[in-house]
Amino acid sequence: MRMLFTFAGGNGHFEPLIPIARAAVAASHIVAVAGQPAMLPTIVAAGFQSFSTGGATVGSTPKRLPLLRLDTEREDRALREGYASRTARIRAAALLELCASWQPDVVVCDEIDFGSMLAAERLGLPYASVQVIASGSFVRHSVVAAPLSQLRAEHKLPPDPELTMLHRYLVLSPFPPSFRDPAFPLPDTAHSMRLHTAALTRPRATPTVYFTLGTVFNIESGDLFQRVLAGLRELPIAVIATVGREIDPAEFGPQPANIRIEQYIAQASILPSCAAVVSHGGSGSILGALAHGLPLVILPMGADQPLNAARCIALGLGQALDAVDATPAQVHTAVATVLAEPRSRQAATRMRDEIVKLPGPAYALALLERLGAERQPILAHIS
Repeated sequence: MRMLFTFAGGNGHFEPLIPIARAAVAASHIVAVAGQPAMLPTIVAAGFQSFSTGGATVGSTPKRLPLLRLDTEREDRALREGYASRTARIRAAALLELCASWQPDVVVCDEIDFGSMLAAERLGLPYASVQVIASGSFVRHSVVAAPLSQLRAEHKLPPDPELTMLHRYLVLSPFPPSFRDPAFPLPDTAHSMRLHTAALTRPRATPTVYFTLGTVFNIESGDLFQRVLAGLRELPIAVIATVGREIDPAEFGPQPANIRIEQYIAQASILPSCAAVVSHGGSGSILGALAHGLPLVILPMGADQPLNAARCIALGLGQALDAVDATPAQVHTAVATVLAEPRSRQAATRMRDEIVKLPGPAYALALLERLGAERQPILAHIS
């Protein structure tokens, strides 16, 4: 079977697809991955045939930007005018051309790759979407309905007032079901599964805390790295901080022996020995922490991060601080608190246990094989 995996953004949109795509390759399916030009080296490095879909959601030469206050309307506008309009239009055209030439049997895309869904619908191809937003409350009908309706009209597709295109055939979710905002339940075609390793942590004698601001917002963080590091420095812990490939760790100057700063380290090699995670609240960082039962301190800056942070607070998984106003003393206190009190760790352990019980990538692949063969929606309650 020929499976085309596509994603509209950066690493956070690609990584949830990787375990499924690798399972497909291992099962001798023909696999290719399509993304914007800046992501092609990452796709190739992951071992997949790559195709460019144009667009520039992720810049090839990122620019350092100041840290902005949270603005819900700004983030909604980026989703509406960016992903659901401009990016979707570019990707729909590119995917129509690519699918006509490569001829996949099934398309697998991230949940906000609206252009790929539309192109698949035009061509009569079954498609699956993979959830990349942990809280489930970022992609809202009120935000994306108008631009997607306009784009459907441009492609002479029938009206879809309920936006069933977003979950028509199959939805794959790597997040623990109880983490999702109950006001935004998963559709009937949604299947939850474990796409990342979930394991018991093996804490060291000296607690280790992992600190990251992700791979996009790291360059939009102003002096947040410096303030957090200052807050962590005096704690009796070891700190592993990753700042991203665009930032030179040397710019932070000499650090005490308990602080290690790198551009990139795979989370899978860090988290099993950690006691807590400090992050921006990106969905990938949240999932990584929960898969290892780690409490969180979150400093959300934009996109889905404040919504993810709200779910973490509601579920007792840790603490959240204002990224603009947080002082080193507040960071120090928040991290010391989640390390000392058992409530957050117990809540995170419950999430880890929920993830462990989910089926893995082989289950996702079996659903995709069924989708490609039957070309009909796959309902969770009858699978």
